[in-house]
Amino acid sequence: MDAFKKETVPSCLSVKEMEKAELEIIMFCQRKQFPEELSRLQKGKTQTAELISVKGRTNVTENQVEALKRDREVKQVAFSASLLASGAGTVGPFNTHTPLVFRYVMTNIGNAYNPNTGFFIAPVRGAYNFEFYIGAYGSASHPTGAVLVKNRQHIFVAWEHQPSHYGSSANGATLLLEVGDVVFLRLWVNTRIYDNQNHHSTFSGHLLFTM
Repeated sequence: MDAFKKETVPSCLSVKEMEKAELEIIMFCQRKQFPEELSRLQKGKTQTAELISVKGRTNVTENQVEALKRDREVKQVAFSASLLASGAGTVGPFNTHTPLVFRYVMTNIGNAYNPNTGFFIAPVRGAYNFEFYIGAYGSASHPTGAVLVKNRQHIFVAWEHQPSHYGSSANGATLLLEVGDVVFLRLWVNTRIYDNQNHHSTFSGHLLFTM
């Protein structure tokens, strides 16, 4: 009988002990679940950060595209114009060098050439190429001549002198220009220049590349 009593199961737990055990089980389960919840929360934060990062990169990309578009527009610079807006006639001679205004605009991409002043104003720093063609009917006393001017500096001259018939000349140059530099043509002192609807006398230029 004594041996049997030693092997019997202990008496049942009290209510308080059962409540305590239940609480421990609940807390244990919560501890097991918490890392999973934390992991899900961390994943959510990571996804949010990734979305913010993607949105930021998208904004940067959009800004870069807009900048490239603007840059491309600036790099598209070219013009070509002839002397007279209409009709036929001779300009000059004058007793001083006189700026020429080429009023018939064939092309003016970028609007860097002003047909009211005859000035080309560089919109970007870069290498530009300019060409000009001039002509006039022959005269014993008045040749035809023009000079390409950068700001106030004479660059290249075109010149032709013959006593009769039509004579013409041409020249050109590639110039490194800073933003705001001005390029134009001056009629040489005591010379003449002729133009008509066939556009004999012209001034052209374009941007080769930026620097």
